[in-house]
Amino acid sequence: MPFILYVFALTNLVIGTGAFVLSGILQPLAASLHVSVAAAGQVMTAYALASAILGPLLLLATGSWPRKRAIALALILFTAGSVLCACAGSLATLLLGRVLMGMGSVFSALAAGLAVALVAPERRGSALSLAFLGMSLSYAIGVPLGTWLGFTYGWQAPVWVVAGASVVATALLMALLPARIQAPGANFTGLRQAAHHWPVLRVWLRTMLYFMAISCVFTYIGPVLLALSPITPAQLSFTLVMFGLSGVAGTIIGGLAVDRMGPLPTIRVQLALLALMMALLPVTRGHYALTLLALVIWGMAGFGSNAPQQVLLVARSPQHAPMLISLNGSMVYVGTAAGAVIGGAFIGTLGFDQLAWLGLPFALLAIATLWFDTRMQLHPAN
Repeated sequence: MPFILYVFALTNLVIGTGAFVLSGILQPLAASLHVSVAAAGQVMTAYALASAILGPLLLLATGSWPRKRAIALALILFTAGSVLCACAGSLATLLLGRVLMGMGSVFSALAAGLAVALVAPERRGSALSLAFLGMSLSYAIGVPLGTWLGFTYGWQAPVWVVAGASVVATALLMALLPARIQAPGANFTGLRQAAHHWPVLRVWLRTMLYFMAISCVFTYIGPVLLALSPITPAQLSFTLVMFGLSGVAGTIIGGLAVDRMGPLPTIRVQLALLALMMALLPVTRGHYALTLLALVIWGMAGFGSNAPQQVLLVARSPQHAPMLISLNGSMVYVGTAAGAVIGGAFIGTLGFDQLAWLGLPFALLAIATLWFDTRMQLHPAN
């Protein structure tokens, strides 16, 4: 694999850590800014909305730019937003910084476009899984480490670390990327074409559905785990780290499976495992080892679904890969937000221990969308 893909992975580790690290330290953040924890939680909403809405718009605005310049802008925005957050003395300033960081997260879509342009078509799955490996690592390494730093040295400490790491990543990429590199950009014509292409819309719909399924549970993962088994805080942290590591493994395995089996068989297996674990998780109540096993398989299946979905999008329209992948990322945030709302609405009815069953229908709907892809393979003229 080209060395630059490893740098993309490290940069995505920085971006993933910056995106999610504040979720683990909302209490000291809220106390520092003299706001409620609920108000402080809007830093996640601001980032998600900026990534989902402003990110694709920025991608369109820079569609005709050289890819190196577009990447530089994305990382400058992310770094500037990180510095602004670290210096924030009010919630309003912090939210503005999070918006800038969310806009800068468009780097991930730009990197994906470059990743598929730098390798042969049969290696796209591995290339994308490598480029996005950093996102999985952020759950296993970045967020837990950042949370410890936040509680030990103040909530600004991990944000400053993210800002510094972003400066280093930017410098590395500017030194390594050629001034001119052949990779697709984004434009309104391509967006209109994609919006009228049912196979592309189906991939986006599938992403939204399975993230709705996941978010119904993982938005409330702490209370869910405590409802399933009486575990200590140390065990809770260990469980979340194991989930993050399973995501790393799933990302790698998903990419390799795409290159060997193809995207459709891979996503079919991944979503089937995800649905099965959602059905079984409430049954593991009182058996911590079984709960942990279900979450590890869940993490591998959930993270492993990213590569086949992205390869399907690239195969549909390689010249519009960055925009398609960016909007797929938007579906991640839409699904996450919708799942959180739905899960919260049914906590009183189902209880935390049975919340996974609420997400199961969405996982099954995601699997159902694969019927159309299989039918198209068998009857391409239809």
